[in-house]
Amino acid sequence: MRITIIGAGFTGSVLATELARVAPTGVDLCLVGNADGFGRGVAYGEARPEHLLNVRAREMGATVDQPAEFARWLNLTRRAEDSFLPRLVYGEYLYSRLQSAAQVSLAGFSQVQQEAVAVEREGDAFRVLLADGTDFLTDRVVLAVGTLPPQRLQGVGPRLLVDPAYIAWPWQKNLRGEDALARVPTQARVLIVGTGLTMADTVVTLVRRGHQGPITAISRHGLLPRPHLAEPSPAIALPPTVLHALNSGDVRLLLRALRSLAPIVPDWRSLVDALRPFLQGYWQSLSQVQRGRFLRHLRAYWEVVRHRLAPSLHEELEQLRSEGRLAIRAGRLLRASRGHEAVEVVIRERGQSHALAEQYDVLVRATGLDTDAERTSHPLVGQLRDAGIISADPFGLGLRTTAQFEVLDRKGAAVRGLYCIGPLLRGRLWEITAVPELRVAARDLAQQLLRAPSHSARVAREGGLPRTARTMRAAH
Repeated sequence: MRITIIGAGFTGSVLATELARVAPTGVDLCLVGNADGFGRGVAYGEARPEHLLNVRAREMGATVDQPAEFARWLNLTRRAEDSFLPRLVYGEYLYSRLQSAAQVSLAGFSQVQQEAVAVEREGDAFRVLLADGTDFLTDRVVLAVGTLPPQRLQGVGPRLLVDPAYIAWPWQKNLRGEDALARVPTQARVLIVGTGLTMADTVVTLVRRGHQGPITAISRHGLLPRPHLAEPSPAIALPPTVLHALNSGDVRLLLRALRSLAPIVPDWRSLVDALRPFLQGYWQSLSQVQRGRFLRHLRAYWEVVRHRLAPSLHEELEQLRSEGRLAIRAGRLLRASRGHEAVEVVIRERGQSHALAEQYDVLVRATGLDTDAERTSHPLVGQLRDAGIISADPFGLGLRTTAQFEVLDRKGAAVRGLYCIGPLLRGRLWEITAVPELRVAARDLAQQLLRAPSHSARVAREGGLPRTARTMRAAH
């Protein structure tokens, strides 16, 4: 049986590691992903030294039963375990554990450093087509592609889209290996669309490179992610009122229960963290109407308390704001065009009926997480969607799937043998973008993939994977 995982970022590498450790002889594992950041992903493999984890080191282990594995891998002291380390270090940890698992696996384990551009059904198997023109058959496919490429900003004119003054993704590299921010002049007036974690990384990178010009960041609500405390908050147990609200399937009832509890808990972070084990079940209990209500009215507020900043990064941003070098505004970008001397933008601030015409030297899109499979430019997801093999969540939260991670096609039928894991499961689980939930999902899916073995005669006849210069293989 051949199992192919498409996507070699965090989720793909963790799933591959789980499978490599437990798969028996006769199973052929294949991990397919872009050469850049292979085994690490964009978040950890292409980060810069100043980009920090937003979770304490002691909680970042990639294994369900060893949450402190990352801290032990680094031989951290007890005090250092509570620190927020560079994401590049975490990428090395992920790659190391992947290669260690490959070396001791009883299964065949191929690592193909190529982009998968199409997956087609062939009888009871799937054909995977790669960017170099090669292809191969596999019994099962897992889509672990992570988040999707950022979409075009609404209102950006065609001339600006191809102008160096517009940066569609801060970490996009040129042929010399430089990211897009490297070309921003130190005195440039910078407008960033987005005020979340990606914006924070963008600002700190600009400052580390000596940027002196004013930076403005806008988003619909103008909310910055809240910080972690230097010392972790004490854990709390949820009272019956909140537990009842979690079982109600009603967003307003839960909000009322949380508001009544918030003033009496030692720290709001403890309350948010106590909710996490219940959130996947709660989300699945909500009707489409209730989900829409949450996304319209509460999503932005939840995101800033749920996905927090390392304390040192938050302090740096606040210092920049106090010095007048960074401004955070609530508003919408209505129009951005390439003027003769500057980027000309039109912004309507939140709560205002009129708009403001302003000028900047550089416009940066830093809106972060994207899971809208219906509108994505991702080649593989677009191909599968257009072929009707997958279907998009109606709220733009990834793909429709069964409870067993199998994707649903255009008609709503489960596609046997085609699975999805990672942020594209937000439509089903909502809370599935962070390490604790992802490592549980990886363990569950690994067990499911091996539980009911099936083998396609066509896969057996066709034999091995395409041999390319970027294929590493550990076969036993």
